[in-house]
Amino acid sequence: MTGVSSRYPVVVVGAGQAGLAVSYELTALGIDHVVLERARVGQTWRSLWDSFCLVTPNWTMSLPGAAYAGDDPEGFVPRDEIVRYLERYASSFGAPVREGVAVDSLEPGPDGEFLLHTSTGELRAASVVVCTGAFQRPHHPEVTAGIPNDVTVVDAQDYRNPAALPPGKVLVVGSGQTGCQLSEELNEAGRDVFLACGRAPWLPRRTGGRDIVSWLKETTFFDAPLSALPSPAARLGANLLVTGQRGGHDLHYRTLQAMGVQLVGHLAGVEDHRAYFAADLADSVAFGDARYGDMRKLLTEQLPAKGITAPELPDPPRFRADPPMELDLNGFGVVILTSGFRPDYARWMRFPAFDAMGFPLTDDGASTVVPGLYFCGVHFLRKRKSAVLFGVGEDAAIVARSIAHKQSQHQPV
Repeated sequence: MTGVSSRYPVVVVGAGQAGLAVSYELTALGIDHVVLERARVGQTWRSLWDSFCLVTPNWTMSLPGAAYAGDDPEGFVPRDEIVRYLERYASSFGAPVREGVAVDSLEPGPDGEFLLHTSTGELRAASVVVCTGAFQRPHHPEVTAGIPNDVTVVDAQDYRNPAALPPGKVLVVGSGQTGCQLSEELNEAGRDVFLACGRAPWLPRRTGGRDIVSWLKETTFFDAPLSALPSPAARLGANLLVTGQRGGHDLHYRTLQAMGVQLVGHLAGVEDHRAYFAADLADSVAFGDARYGDMRKLLTEQLPAKGITAPELPDPPRFRADPPMELDLNGFGVVILTSGFRPDYARWMRFPAFDAMGFPLTDDGASTVVPGLYFCGVHFLRKRKSAVLFGVGEDAAIVARSIAHKQSQHQPV
């Protein structure tokens, strides 16, 4: 394997925030390891669209040993600055990253070790920490297969900017953070935008002089475990609708409707150049409003107990829901699919280590099925914050300590 030893005590797969945080903690404990990255440090961030800005405030760029030290903690840096932060972080402790090394498969190796087949050869490891993120495979609802061939279909991960799209009307399928942000950008670029909506929570960007994420950080919101969700499937639900564009501002169904984006229900069918939508737009808005109420209750119940006056969150205004039930796709230049992502571990990992939805079965990041296999940076791995910049370090430290403990006992790690 070019430039890399054929065996390491620990291999970390992925050099995003999770992989780098794990590397930092392993380095601090003196544990020899290598970090394999298929492209470049922070590749997932590099792959986002041109105008992307951090969705959480700048203070959340706080990995282990590198707390945010800038002068705009509640601002929102652009994509490339996030990448530079991760590059500086990796350099700060000499992270042993090998860029351009893709891990094609991971399987049982000889003597109880792991065998990694990579783009540059085979590698053995006593322990592997997978930090590729859980959401790697774009989710395409079956109904989208009926979109006619003369309408360009673009995955959200391939979108770059409005000028790169074919001319014509735009249908955005999926209304989480990405769908709403792209709809706003395309509308501002003068495109005629239709957004097929689903269920998503929302809150104002700022209230009471602080960013909403800063308020929620004062509560148990980000520390909620997977067991706090109504069902395991809720792990796939949309994140809070907000944006960091132009210094951060409100972005949800009401603001999009006010700016001229045409909201419709979820895409229910496509036939003979006509797209059909469910009569559920009002229900989706009501769902978001209910989550607004839940989080308002959380703030008003928990903040006073900490001596903090809760911000005022008024009742949402009435919503006008009179969407078209079908659209003629003639005249549409592009359909953008922003229906979320799903886990893709089972495609390249030859272990029965995942649940029915494809998420790893773990306890504090350690696989409960395969000894020596760990995960970090997975949504709700331990808590809601497990995959975000300011939360992943907590899990990384636990994983690193677990590896160190097993090594000290001379057990397979």
